[in-house]
Amino acid sequence: MEWAQEEINRIVADHLSDILFCPTKTAIKNLENEGLTKGVYLVGDIMFDALMHFSKISEKKSKILENLAVESKEYYLATVHRAENTDDPDRIKNILIALAQLDRIVVFPIHPRTKKRIEEFNVKQLLSSANILSIDPVGYLDMICLEKNAKAIITDSGGVQKEAFWLRVPCRTLRDETEWLETMKFGWNRLVGADCNRIIFAVGSIGLGVRVDFKEEYSA
Repeated sequence: MEWAQEEINRIVADHLSDILFCPTKTAIKNLENEGLTKGVYLVGDIMFDALMHFSKISEKKSKILENLAVESKEYYLATVHRAENTDDPDRIKNILIALAQLDRIVVFPIHPRTKKRIEEFNVKQLLSSANILSIDPVGYLDMICLEKNAKAIITDSGGVQKEAFWLRVPCRTLRDETEWLETMKFGWNRLVGADCNRIIFAVGSIGLGVRVDFKEEYSA
Protein backbone atom coordinates (compact mmCIF):
# COMPACT_ATOMS: atom_id res chain seq x y z
CA MET A 1 0.00 0.00 0.00
CA GLU A 2 1.03 3.60 -0.61
CA TRP A 3 1.24 4.53 3.08
CA ALA A 4 3.41 1.47 3.82
CA GLN A 5 5.95 2.48 1.18
CA GLU A 6 6.02 6.02 2.56
CA GLU A 7 6.73 4.66 6.03
CA ILE A 8 9.52 2.41 4.75
CA ASN A 9 11.09 5.40 2.99
CA ARG A 10 10.87 7.44 6.20
CA ILE A 11 12.52 4.75 8.31
CA VAL A 12 15.36 4.30 5.82
CA ALA A 13 15.93 8.07 5.53
CA ASP A 14 15.88 8.52 9.31
CA HIS A 15 18.45 5.80 9.91
CA LEU A 16 20.75 7.15 7.19
CA SER A 17 20.63 10.74 8.48
CA ASP A 18 23.12 12.38 10.83
CA ILE A 19 20.74 15.17 11.85
CA LEU A 20 16.99 14.81 12.40
CA PHE A 21 14.78 17.88 12.79
CA CYS A 22 11.52 16.98 14.54
CA PRO A 23 8.28 19.02 14.52
CA THR A 24 6.86 17.58 17.77
CA LYS A 25 7.77 15.74 20.96
CA THR A 26 5.80 12.78 19.64
CA ALA A 27 8.16 12.60 16.66
CA ILE A 28 11.15 12.56 18.99
CA LYS A 29 9.56 9.76 21.02
CA ASN A 30 8.97 7.75 17.85
CA LEU A 31 12.65 8.05 16.94
CA GLU A 32 13.65 6.99 20.45
CA ASN A 33 11.52 3.87 20.01
CA GLU A 34 13.60 3.10 16.91
CA GLY A 35 16.86 3.62 18.80
CA LEU A 36 17.60 7.04 17.32
CA THR A 37 18.64 9.59 19.95
CA LYS A 38 21.74 11.32 18.57
CA GLY A 39 21.46 14.34 16.30
CA VAL A 40 17.75 14.71 17.08
CA TYR A 41 16.39 18.24 17.54
CA LEU A 42 12.95 19.64 18.32
CA VAL A 43 12.60 22.60 15.95
CA GLY A 44 8.85 23.03 15.42
CA ASP A 45 6.92 22.58 12.20
CA ILE A 46 7.71 24.81 9.22
CA MET A 47 4.15 24.19 8.00
CA PHE A 48 2.95 26.12 11.04
CA ASP A 49 5.21 29.05 10.24
CA ALA A 50 4.07 29.03 6.60
CA LEU A 51 0.41 28.85 7.58
CA MET A 52 0.65 31.77 10.00
CA HIS A 53 2.48 33.86 7.41
CA PHE A 54 0.22 33.14 4.45
CA SER A 55 -2.96 33.22 6.53
CA LYS A 56 -2.68 36.99 6.80
CA ILE A 57 -2.01 37.30 3.08
CA SER A 58 -5.01 35.11 2.23
CA GLU A 59 -7.29 37.44 4.20
CA LYS A 60 -6.35 40.27 1.85
CA LYS A 61 -6.09 38.44 -1.45
CA SER A 62 -8.47 35.48 -1.49
CA LYS A 63 -11.94 36.03 -2.95
CA ILE A 64 -12.94 32.38 -2.84
CA LEU A 65 -15.86 32.78 -0.44
CA GLU A 66 -17.30 35.55 -2.57
CA ASN A 67 -16.76 33.58 -5.77
CA LEU A 68 -18.48 30.49 -4.33
CA ALA A 69 -21.22 32.54 -2.66
CA VAL A 70 -20.72 30.85 0.71
CA GLU A 71 -20.71 32.47 4.15
CA SER A 72 -18.09 32.02 6.84
CA LYS A 73 -18.91 29.12 9.22
CA GLU A 74 -21.95 28.16 7.13
CA TYR A 75 -20.30 25.35 5.15
CA TYR A 76 -18.11 22.30 5.58
CA LEU A 77 -14.89 21.77 3.65
CA ALA A 78 -14.04 18.28 2.38
CA THR A 79 -10.92 16.88 0.72
CA VAL A 80 -10.30 13.28 -0.32
CA HIS A 81 -7.17 12.06 -2.08
CA ARG A 82 -5.56 9.11 -0.28
CA ALA A 83 -5.44 5.80 -2.16
CA GLU A 84 -7.08 3.93 0.72
CA ASN A 85 -10.22 5.97 0.03
CA THR A 86 -10.05 6.81 -3.67
CA ASP A 87 -9.10 3.32 -4.85
CA ASP A 88 -11.80 1.55 -2.85
CA PRO A 89 -15.23 1.91 -4.51
CA ASP A 90 -17.12 1.23 -1.28
CA ARG A 91 -15.16 3.77 0.75
CA ILE A 92 -15.42 6.60 -1.77
CA LYS A 93 -19.13 5.86 -2.28
CA ASN A 94 -19.82 5.90 1.46
CA ILE A 95 -17.94 9.17 1.87
CA LEU A 96 -19.91 10.86 -0.90
CA ILE A 97 -23.23 9.56 0.48
CA ALA A 98 -22.32 10.97 3.89
CA LEU A 99 -21.33 14.37 2.47
CA ALA A 100 -24.66 14.56 0.64
CA GLN A 101 -26.56 14.09 3.91
CA LEU A 102 -24.84 16.67 6.09
CA ASP A 103 -26.71 19.68 7.41
CA ARG A 104 -24.68 22.28 5.52
CA ILE A 105 -23.25 22.81 2.07
CA VAL A 106 -20.01 20.89 1.57
CA VAL A 107 -17.35 22.67 -0.47
CA PHE A 108 -15.46 19.85 -2.15
CA PRO A 109 -12.31 20.70 -4.17
CA ILE A 110 -11.83 17.46 -6.10
CA HIS A 111 -8.34 16.04 -6.49
CA PRO A 112 -7.68 14.82 -10.08
CA ARG A 113 -7.18 11.24 -8.89
CA THR A 114 -10.37 11.35 -6.88
CA LYS A 115 -12.31 12.72 -9.86
CA LYS A 116 -10.97 9.93 -12.07
CA ARG A 117 -11.92 7.22 -9.58
CA ILE A 118 -15.40 8.66 -9.04
CA GLU A 119 -15.99 8.41 -12.78
CA GLU A 120 -14.50 4.91 -12.99
CA PHE A 121 -16.66 3.62 -10.14
CA ASN A 122 -19.84 5.13 -11.63
CA VAL A 123 -20.68 7.21 -8.53
CA LYS A 124 -20.43 10.60 -10.23
CA GLN A 125 -24.19 11.06 -9.80
CA LEU A 126 -23.62 11.50 -6.06
CA LEU A 127 -21.85 14.77 -6.80
CA SER A 128 -25.10 16.17 -8.20
CA SER A 129 -26.49 16.41 -4.68
CA ALA A 130 -27.58 19.95 -3.85
CA ASN A 131 -25.54 19.61 -0.69
CA ILE A 132 -22.19 19.09 -2.44
CA LEU A 133 -20.47 22.04 -4.10
CA SER A 134 -17.76 20.31 -6.12
CA ILE A 135 -15.07 22.60 -7.48
CA ASP A 136 -11.68 22.31 -9.17
CA PRO A 137 -8.57 22.22 -6.96
CA VAL A 138 -7.69 25.61 -5.49
CA GLY A 139 -4.43 27.41 -4.77
CA TYR A 140 -2.83 27.66 -1.35
CA LEU A 141 -4.20 31.08 -0.41
CA ASP A 142 -7.75 30.10 -1.35
CA MET A 143 -7.37 26.80 0.51
CA ILE A 144 -6.30 28.58 3.68
CA CYS A 145 -9.30 30.87 3.37
CA LEU A 146 -11.64 27.90 2.93
CA GLU A 147 -10.11 26.14 5.92
CA LYS A 148 -10.27 29.16 8.22
CA ASN A 149 -13.89 29.90 7.46
CA ALA A 150 -15.28 26.36 7.46
CA LYS A 151 -17.64 25.19 10.16
CA ALA A 152 -15.63 21.97 10.12
CA ILE A 153 -13.20 20.14 7.86
CA ILE A 154 -13.65 16.57 6.62
CA THR A 155 -10.43 15.21 5.15
CA ASP A 156 -7.97 12.37 4.72
CA SER A 157 -5.03 14.75 4.29
CA GLY A 158 -2.33 14.86 6.95
CA GLY A 159 -1.43 18.44 6.11
CA VAL A 160 -5.04 19.64 6.23
CA GLN A 161 -5.51 17.91 9.61
CA LYS A 162 -2.64 19.95 11.01
CA GLU A 163 -3.82 23.20 9.43
CA ALA A 164 -7.32 22.68 10.82
CA PHE A 165 -5.79 22.11 14.26
CA TRP A 166 -3.67 25.25 14.13
CA LEU A 167 -6.60 27.31 12.82
CA ARG A 168 -8.85 25.88 15.56
CA VAL A 169 -11.36 24.42 13.14
CA PRO A 170 -12.93 21.06 14.12
CA CYS A 171 -11.74 18.22 11.88
CA ARG A 172 -13.15 14.81 11.07
CA THR A 173 -10.53 12.56 9.49
CA LEU A 174 -11.57 10.00 6.86
CA ARG A 175 -9.03 7.46 8.01
CA ASP A 176 -8.70 4.73 10.64
CA GLU A 177 -5.46 6.18 12.03
CA THR A 178 -3.51 9.43 12.02
CA GLU A 179 0.17 10.30 12.37
CA TRP A 180 -0.72 13.59 14.02
CA LEU A 181 -1.77 12.48 17.49
CA GLU A 182 -1.56 16.04 18.81
CA THR A 183 -4.62 16.98 16.78
CA MET A 184 -6.57 14.30 18.65
CA LYS A 185 -5.17 15.09 22.09
CA PHE A 186 -6.99 18.40 22.49
CA GLY A 187 -10.30 17.26 20.99
CA TRP A 188 -10.07 19.11 17.67
CA ASN A 189 -9.82 16.02 15.50
CA ARG A 190 -11.68 12.70 15.39
CA LEU A 191 -11.14 9.62 13.25
CA VAL A 192 -14.27 8.57 11.35
CA GLY A 193 -12.95 6.23 8.67
CA ALA A 194 -15.24 5.84 5.66
CA ASP A 195 -18.37 4.68 7.46
CA CYS A 196 -21.33 6.74 6.28
CA ASN A 197 -23.25 6.81 9.57
CA ARG A 198 -20.11 7.43 11.59
CA ILE A 199 -19.18 10.42 9.45
CA ILE A 200 -22.66 11.94 9.69
CA PHE A 201 -22.83 11.43 13.46
CA ALA A 202 -19.33 12.78 14.10
CA VAL A 203 -19.93 15.91 12.03
CA GLY A 204 -23.34 16.41 13.63
CA SER A 205 -21.84 16.20 17.10
CA ILE A 206 -19.50 19.13 16.51
CA GLY A 207 -20.23 21.68 19.19
CA LEU A 208 -21.30 19.04 21.69
CA GLY A 209 -17.82 17.73 22.44
CA VAL A 210 -15.06 19.35 24.47
CA ARG A 211 -12.20 21.07 22.71
CA VAL A 212 -9.29 22.38 24.74
CA ASP A 213 -7.31 25.43 23.68
CA PHE A 214 -3.60 24.83 23.24
CA LYS A 215 -0.28 26.56 22.84
CA GLU A 216 1.40 26.51 19.47
CA GLU A 217 3.58 23.51 20.32
CA TYR A 218 4.69 23.20 16.71
CA SER A 219 6.35 26.57 16.43
CA ALA A 220 10.11 26.66 16.88
